[in-house]
Amino acid sequence: MKKGKKSGGEYSGRIIQERRVTRKVYYGKIPVGGDAPISIQSMSTHAACEKDAVLKEFDELASAGCDIVRVAVKDQNDIDILGDICEQSSMPVIADIHFDFRLAVKSAREGVAGLRINPGNIGGKEKVREVAAAADDMGIPIRIGVNSGSLEKKLISLYRNDPARALFESAVGSLEIMESIGFTNLVFSIKSSDPMINVETNRLFAADNDYPIHIGVTEAGPVLSGAARSAFSLTLLLVEGIGDTMRVSLSGDPVNEIIVASALLSSLGARNDIPKIISCPTCGRSHLDVLEIAGALEREILSRRGGIKVAVMGCEVNGPGEAREADIGIAGTPGGAVLFTNGKKYKVLKGSYLKTLLGEIDKMLAARNS
Repeated sequence: MKKGKKSGGEYSGRIIQERRVTRKVYYGKIPVGGDAPISIQSMSTHAACEKDAVLKEFDELASAGCDIVRVAVKDQNDIDILGDICEQSSMPVIADIHFDFRLAVKSAREGVAGLRINPGNIGGKEKVREVAAAADDMGIPIRIGVNSGSLEKKLISLYRNDPARALFESAVGSLEIMESIGFTNLVFSIKSSDPMINVETNRLFAADNDYPIHIGVTEAGPVLSGAARSAFSLTLLLVEGIGDTMRVSLSGDPVNEIIVASALLSSLGARNDIPKIISCPTCGRSHLDVLEIAGALEREILSRRGGIKVAVMGCEVNGPGEAREADIGIAGTPGGAVLFTNGKKYKVLKGSYLKTLLGEIDKMLAARNS
C-alpha cells in the first residue's frame, strides 16, 4: 500500500489548504480522486425494481446538484430492471450489493458505473474474486464499504475497546484481499454514526495509502440533527484534505443530502463552482416570504455551475448591504423588493420574485461562461 501524499491544488480555498493526493477512478465520465473536484453522491430510497420512482428521484437529485447516485440491488427483480435505469439515468449509477456475490456480477454486466460491496459479507475471497473479475471486464470501480453497523464478527471485541481501529482493520483486511487478487480500481468508505470515530478511522486509513476515499457519517439522523452531525465530522476531514467524494446520509428526502453537501463544500471553499445562497432568518420587519424564495432557490440553482452568490433578504435593515455584497440579491421593502446585481441597485420588483431571480441568475451565469 502506498502512503498518500498531500499537495496544494486548484481546489484549495480559504480553509482547506491541502488536498490528499490519490489515484483517480471514474464512475462513467465522473472522476473521483486525483485532481478531480470532490463529487457529491446520494442514494435512491427505492429498490431498483421500482424503476419509475427511482428515475424520478434521480432527476430530482440531479437538479439539486448530485453527481453520482447509488441504488440498492437485492434480488433478480432488481437486476431485471437495472439496465434500463442505467441507460435512462442522467448520472452514473452505482449498484449497492450485500450478501449475494452473484448480484454484483450480474449488476456489472447490466451497465452500472460502479459496484459497492463489503467483502466481509459477500461470501469469501473466491466470491470477491469473481466480483472483481466482472468489474474488471466492464472497466468499472468497486467501492469497498465498511460500516460500524456491519463489522465482521472477528473485530467486534476490538470495536468495543477501540472502534476506530476496528473499522480501520476491517478496511485494511478488505484492501489486502483486493490487492492479492490484483484488483486496484477501488474507492474506500469507512463510516461510523459517531462523528469522532468517523474522523479517527478515516485519518488512519488516509495515512496508509493513496486510494480515493468516500466520506460520510452513516445513519447521521433526521435532516437537522443529521446535517449538524455530518457537518461537524466531514468538516474536520475536509479541512485535513481527506475526502474525494461524499454523501451526507439523512433520513427522508435525499435531495436534502445534496443541499447540505453543496453548502458544506462551498462554505469550505472545497468546491468554488457551487452557488451559495444566503438568506436572513426573518423577523417582524420582513416584507418577503424568505423561506419560500430561498428554499425554492436551493432546489433550483445548486446544479448550475459558476459559483454565484445569491442573497435573499427580508427587509431594509441589513438587506441592501447583504444584497450588494452578493453577485445578485433581493431586499424586501414596504413596496416590494429591490433587486441588486454586481453590487448595484438594478430595479424594483413588485412580484414574481423567484422567477425574476432565476432569470437574472441564468443571464449572469451565461455571461460568465460565454
